[in-house]
Amino acid sequence: MALLEIRNLSVSFATRRGAHVAVEGFDLDLDRNEALAVVGESGSGKSVAMLAVMGLLPPTATVTADRMSFGGADLMTISANQRRRLAGKDMAMIFQEPMSSLNPCFTVEFQIGEALKTHLGLGPKARSKRVLELLAEVGIPDPSRRARAFPHQLSGGMCQRVMIAMAIACRPKVLIADEPTTALDVTIQAQILDLLLALREENGMGLVLITHDMGVVAETADRVIVQYAGRQVEASNTRDLFADPHHPYTAALLAALPERATERRLPAIPGVVPGQFDRPGGCLFAPRCRYAFEACHRLAPQPASSDFGRALCHAPLARGVPIHAALQEAGR
Repeated sequence: MALLEIRNLSVSFATRRGAHVAVEGFDLDLDRNEALAVVGESGSGKSVAMLAVMGLLPPTATVTADRMSFGGADLMTISANQRRRLAGKDMAMIFQEPMSSLNPCFTVEFQIGEALKTHLGLGPKARSKRVLELLAEVGIPDPSRRARAFPHQLSGGMCQRVMIAMAIACRPKVLIADEPTTALDVTIQAQILDLLLALREENGMGLVLITHDMGVVAETADRVIVQYAGRQVEASNTRDLFADPHHPYTAALLAALPERATERRLPAIPGVVPGQFDRPGGCLFAPRCRYAFEACHRLAPQPASSDFGRALCHAPLARGVPIHAALQEAGR
């Protein structure tokens, strides 16, 4: 049994102009000691899906799923108190923008100590000792001085490490890292990623990495889920995805990597992710897809399973060519 299992997760938000569907048909399986990346442009529903798992969406959100379980517990039916006992202890999340996620009114020691007090029941002395151990574990120099500091007295990289220390304080079984390297310089990015992978190995936890950086995915993830406009368009192990992407959107993301550029000008995907009121009929990616044909603009695709892999596409790619064209060519 997977540590975290999600089937057909959908999330919508009530607005004045009707329900806005942010996530639709999301599936996920995460095992112990596995790193899973969820990738896609801003607005693709990556963070919303994981916030639904954590139970941190606002009251305006409606969450449905055929199955959403953690360690055998049904997250759709457990009580609010049971969910609070899980969140921050067995399931933890590193949020975007640590400077705004940390409370500016309290010291680092107080904020990390709150998790230890709430979930482990540690007393003041035990909390202080454990906070220093955690700060040292995430590579923060002079832990005793940093523990007394307020967030504004630390750099962005230091605050990110504090967020990681807070998330791993209770040794979670699942850690969700939402854009953990955003706005950090390259050196700090590498250190943060190395730290997350080391913690995964040491604690045997499952790691969900939310990102739009395919380079980060290549270095850290065992498997990848590709999201577009709230839909899961492709899922595969990392090696196969990078070697032979099957959805045109995945192929376009990979083509935009600087190291893959064959021309002087870096390739880009035209257009933008559709919003609430400009969603096209048929395939959501069709207006931006170089391979789209008439049916793509008229009919919504269904997930395809074949020797070429699984993709939410009318004509999945095989070695960079639509499968129907490859089959026609082979028939000749």
